[in-house]
Amino acid sequence: MKKSLFSAVAMSALVAFGGAAWADILVGVGGPLTGPNAAFGAQIQRGTEQAAADINAAGGINGEMIKIVLGDDVSDAKQGVSVANKFAADGVKFVVGHFNSGVSIPASEVYAENGILEVTPAATNPVFTERGLWNTIRVCGRDDQQGAVAGAYIAEKFKDAKVAIIHDKTPYGQGLADETRKALGNAGVKEVIYEGVNTGDKDFSALISKMKEAGVTLIYWGGLHTEAGLIIRQSAEQGLKAPLFSGDGIVSNELASIAGDAVAGTYNTFGPDPSLKPENKELVDKFIKAGFTPEAYTLYSYASLQIIADAAKAAGSNDPQAVAEAIKSKGPFKTVLGELSFDEKGDRTDAGYVVYQWEKGSDGKYTYVELK
Repeated sequence: MKKSLFSAVAMSALVAFGGAAWADILVGVGGPLTGPNAAFGAQIQRGTEQAAADINAAGGINGEMIKIVLGDDVSDAKQGVSVANKFAADGVKFVVGHFNSGVSIPASEVYAENGILEVTPAATNPVFTERGLWNTIRVCGRDDQQGAVAGAYIAEKFKDAKVAIIHDKTPYGQGLADETRKALGNAGVKEVIYEGVNTGDKDFSALISKMKEAGVTLIYWGGLHTEAGLIIRQSAEQGLKAPLFSGDGIVSNELASIAGDAVAGTYNTFGPDPSLKPENKELVDKFIKAGFTPEAYTLYSYASLQIIADAAKAAGSNDPQAVAEAIKSKGPFKTVLGELSFDEKGDRTDAGYVVYQWEKGSDGKYTYVELK
């Protein structure tokens, strides 16, 4: 009887220990899973989910399996904070997200207070990593880097252009517009119009009329594809012959669906396209076979989870603070974006931007193509 009781107690202890040792690691995916920017939310979700599946198939993170928890922030700061608080309550340890800088910045403060590491594939506003928080990492570049590239390109290729700088008043959109404006100013180019519009606006007739009166020949847009597509289409309809130049916020093929044929000739900055790397062909084919085109931030999200997993292995710990420290000190890490290293703030040490132009492909669909 005593032996039997001892065996039962010992077995219970082993089961309890085993459950603790092999518990799932909860990874939150935060982004606009619904709403006007859901295309970007889908990129973050699908990229992270595929990375989790591949990492789990290879043994997980230090022997523990990844479990994905979804959080829909609808590109809204308040909702993003609610998502962050729910992730904390659920026991999430790592977050891949968010998409919008205006969501990532306040959400990261909640994560910092609750011991959660946030790795964003897309939030480019410099403030995200400039506050001295321990837990903010990004695998994309920053708006001051992106704006510098855009400003230099415009100053060189559009020397006599009359530039209108329009933004959506968000931390991302206005931040990017202001960085580009600064770069243009340093190159001796002064815009003829600088104006903000509201996210969700549908009718830009008054703005376009104002740009026509000012003789605008190039529009720089700081914002996302939803409003950009409408500005492009309505400008063409009203006879304003001025190409639109923007940033990574328009890198969704939905832009062409909104703008129509007028999207041809549109410019944007973004990092080199990782889906074109030969070593990523098998992964890209895996996405396509599953019915999803891995454009824009899909592979950036995949890389975000790769960074977390590899840094945890380098640290010999799944503790978020230990992983954050390893990310900043133990690189470079091999990812689908290439080998990445990070500085003490959590920014990439080698982030670069290139210029793309939208054109019609052989399949009759418009997309962005890197200019050589």
